[in-house]
Amino acid sequence: MTDRPYVILNAAVSIDGYLDTSAPPRLALSNAADFDRVDEIRAHSDAIMVGARTVRFDNPRLLVRSEERRGRRRADGLTSSPWKVTVTASGDLDPSSAFFTAGDTKKLVYCPQSEVRRIRNRLGDLASVVGLGSEVTVTDLLSDLNDRGVRTLLVEGGGTVLTQFLASDSVDELQLAIAPFFVGDRKAPRLIGDGDFPWTPERHARLAETRHVGDMVLVRYALSERCVAATAAEGEDLTIRSLSVRAF
Repeated sequence: MTDRPYVILNAAVSIDGYLDTSAPPRLALSNAADFDRVDEIRAHSDAIMVGARTVRFDNPRLLVRSEERRGRRRADGLTSSPWKVTVTASGDLDPSSAFFTAGDTKKLVYCPQSEVRRIRNRLGDLASVVGLGSEVTVTDLLSDLNDRGVRTLLVEGGGTVLTQFLASDSVDELQLAIAPFFVGDRKAPRLIGDGDFPWTPERHARLAETRHVGDMVLVRYALSERCVAATAAEGEDLTIRSLSVRAF
């Protein structure tokens, strides 16, 4: 599927592959350098997506933090931060959460068509609620975002959403920032759940870059030919440059 946004999956994980602990408070995995790295990616994206569980439990603001980067976006005629996107089957979303109240950008909530009226009544004019069939698929969601003009989508979690995107083979690049410690809690949320993934012992994901980000290590994989072609067109070594369509 090429008529979709360029999709970047980004996550910070422990050495043993966890996104958090099983109990509050939320575990801080990223360091200052990694937060700044992600902020730069956000500034070059058209939309940022998280799942409804992330909205409920992490209450992310999903805004560009740097004033210089916000100013750069405004100078380009954009909102200070990218659009915010989430997906829900139940509609269990708090209208007072930062997803809806923080920032001057557009908010999109995708849900099954049968839930549209109820969720619209709950959220009012805080977000545009979009129904997509009997259940929301990654393919339909990306098609709708593409039709709305989204060209670069940054997906930040959580594990269920990351798993669905990877299993659908709809990702161009995967960025993993690995924190230098273990969680060791089998009840904690993991980076990826069960799924039928395109990358197997017979078909490897292509390693594109590794580098230090403070005391973390960033591992980047090229998961589509579009990603590889964007780099090859500039005649650069895939292993030493940022893979995103725009220069970070």
